[in-house]
Order: sequence, then structure tokens, then C-alpha cells
Amino acid sequence: MLKALLDNTATDRSDQARHAYNAAFEELGLTWHWDSATYARLQADGRDAVRTYLETEQSHLLRAYEADFLVEAVEAARARCHASMASNRAGRVPCASWSGSAPSSASRSTQNSVPAQRYAPAALQT
Repeated sequence: MLKALLDNTATDRSDQARHAYNAAFEELGLTWHWDSATYARLQADGRDAVRTYLETEQSHLLRAYEADFLVEAVEAARARCHASMASNRAGRVPCASWSGSAPSSASRSTQNSVPAQRYAPAALQT
């Protein structure tokens, strides 16, 4: 029973981290998306996972940007998104709308009509 509870807790943390990365990618204007299989395949945490993904899946960006710069940009955005998710206590509410679902008309009227500022140089977008 305790092992199952611990396994579920670890899975929840892993899912939250993955959702924070996906929200960070959206915030940066990147079209990347890590599903569960991709996240597990990276077999690394934090900066190492981002670096591995850059080197194996997005290596064309390394012709224009230093890997450290890209890793730091993603990690800074991920930290902001994770903090936003934690403060909302929903666990799956990203700081950017990466889910692709449009807000309902009722929630649109209460939202700020000014989009959030994003750091996304045009050349960084893939």
C-alpha cells in the first residue's frame, strides 16, 4: 500500500514537472511538446534533460544559439511555470495556455485582455 502511494506521488511529481516544461516551451514560443514517453526516454532531470533533447531532437538550434543559453532560457521559464502551477494548487494549470483549448466565453470576460510578455526571439521559434 505504501509503495503504491509513493509510486503515485513520484508519478504526480513527474507529470507536474513535464507539464511545467510544456508550459515553458509555450511561453518561449517553442513548438516542442514532451509526452510521457518522451520525458521518460530522456532519462535525465532538469538541465540534462533539456540539453539531451536539444542535442538529439532540436540540434539545428545549436547552430544559432549556445546550448547553455537555450537550457537556461527553458529552465527559467519552467521555474516560473512550476511556481505558477504550485501557487494555483491545481497542479496542471500552466502559466501559458499550452493545452490548445480555448477558454469559455464566461472566463474570457474576466481575463486580462493584454497578452503576457514573452521572451521569444523569432529565430528561437521552431
